[in-house]
Amino acid sequence: MSWIPAPVSRFFHRTSSPPHFYALADRFIPWLTVIFLLLLGAGLYGGLYLAPTDYQQGDSYRIIYIHVPAAWMSLFIYVLMAVMGGIALIWRMKLAEVMLISSAPIGAGFTFVALVTGSLWGKPMWGTWWVWDARLTSELILLFLYLGVISLYGAIEEKRAAARAVSILALVGVVNIPIIHYSVQWWNTLHQGPTVSKMDKPSIHVSMLVPLLLMAAAFKFYYLIAVLQAAKLELLKRETTSQWVKTLLEKQA
Repeated sequence: MSWIPAPVSRFFHRTSSPPHFYALADRFIPWLTVIFLLLLGAGLYGGLYLAPTDYQQGDSYRIIYIHVPAAWMSLFIYVLMAVMGGIALIWRMKLAEVMLISSAPIGAGFTFVALVTGSLWGKPMWGTWWVWDARLTSELILLFLYLGVISLYGAIEEKRAAARAVSILALVGVVNIPIIHYSVQWWNTLHQGPTVSKMDKPSIHVSMLVPLLLMAAAFKFYYLIAVLQAAKLELLKRETTSQWVKTLLEKQA
């Protein structure tokens, strides 16, 4: 990576070192937890109490404060996994492999929450729990991709080979992300179109938008906390025989 400035390259390689990453994760998780709780509290209070009742959907629309951020995170995490997969394949970086596989269960959880809350929202709005709508179907495929990554990694005993396999799967599966995002524009679907990311202005009132953005930020901090915790455990499993792990366990004993 000669095109990267030397100080940035040194920082990049130092951070990607397993013992240094483990120490950084330990240091940041408590601060990330505080920020997450503050954002979550503000978002829930704003969304469930301060935001006005919708004139069409009544109070049932308030499920968007869980559904929409979860759906955003389901896409965001898979894109990150594809990026980590590319880094792992090109530069053979162990930490990228760890972050990829550690992200998969979290992404699957967000996707499942998005599908369930979407069904709960769809019942009063559409009169049915589920339709084979382009957006819903492609989101369900995303859940299967997450589960495929998890299953493939668990099925291959040699973990470096398993990491390469799931990196390829993550890169191949990323083609589903633009399909999910643009499905409401490409096809005639029951799912409503974009309301926050419209180019002119969001078609959601600011009193409803602010709590939604707070919840989206809270979910991102939750992901950071969860993935760092999962990555720490994965590193310990992979580096069991390493000296830094033995030293760490001796200090904690």
